[in-house]
Amino acid sequence: MKNIIIGQYIPGTGFLYKLDPRTKIIAVLILMVAVFLLKSITQLMIAFGIAIIILIIGKISIVRVARGLKPIFILLVFTFVFQIFFNKEGTVWVDETLTFSLVSLIVLVAWTIVWRLLTKLKKFKMMLFFLYIAGVYLILRYLTYGTIFSTFNFVVHEKGVEMSIFVVIRLLIIITLSTVLTLTTKPTDLTQGIEKLMRPLKYIGISSDDFALIISISLRYIPTILDEANKIMLAQASRGADIAEGKLKDKIKQIISLLVPMFIIAFKRSEDLADAMESRNFVPGRERTRIYDLHFGLLDLMVALMTIGLLTGSIMARVLWIG
Repeated sequence: MKNIIIGQYIPGTGFLYKLDPRTKIIAVLILMVAVFLLKSITQLMIAFGIAIIILIIGKISIVRVARGLKPIFILLVFTFVFQIFFNKEGTVWVDETLTFSLVSLIVLVAWTIVWRLLTKLKKFKMMLFFLYIAGVYLILRYLTYGTIFSTFNFVVHEKGVEMSIFVVIRLLIIITLSTVLTLTTKPTDLTQGIEKLMRPLKYIGISSDDFALIISISLRYIPTILDEANKIMLAQASRGADIAEGKLKDKIKQIISLLVPMFIIAFKRSEDLADAMESRNFVPGRERTRIYDLHFGLLDLMVALMTIGLLTGSIMARVLWIG
């Protein structure tokens, strides 16, 4: 939880920090559209490489971004497995019969216990997870001794593997782009940028100021609330209530005990925020002045042209790419 970086702003000196927030918002939206236009793994790998180059040129820590992707690891694994099991198109790559026998179940239980013990080595959790999955497959594939309870066919198709890799890479690119936006943009600048971009909506009765304020407050308090949750979990662990240990029933009780103080803290912070806004004479809907106003520069123009070039390239790749 402490590795989550969505909504956080980290000061830096790269060119991304010098851009107008409106340029970054529009560029990220256009690049996301460009990513969705791509239709092959090769194209997505090129796009992923461009995203990495953006991080390097922008002087953003790739390691920090990678750590921030850990919380969505389960989502990526679920997406990968879902495509593997339910996409039945293309050539069959794997067609194996997995058996639930008395011996395989006993070994599977023992292997699960060993895996749970090894997960205490927190630095190798991800590697141990993949090792556990591989062990489950080998156990069910080759240990067919004793009473056989049931069998099922494990079939992997070519398109299933391709689509699973395709979807996972696309998700990684989109999440990386959105993370770059929040990492390099102050919440106040992000709010002002959204207000400016949504200002034409006032003509149809939508208040851009209120909408932008809601978004910026939400993004601002995501890391704050998660940091408070981490402090509560550490405090509970110091008192013997570690959420990572114990049975499923105990974990559910510990989660409930975590939610109660979280709601109290959230309401308390919202009251403090309301008092702070009121003390600064904040009135929703009223025109506000700012010390620094947004303005486009030469660097914004260059980034805009590069973004349009990438969008054009993705359109051409979709139309002309063969394979």
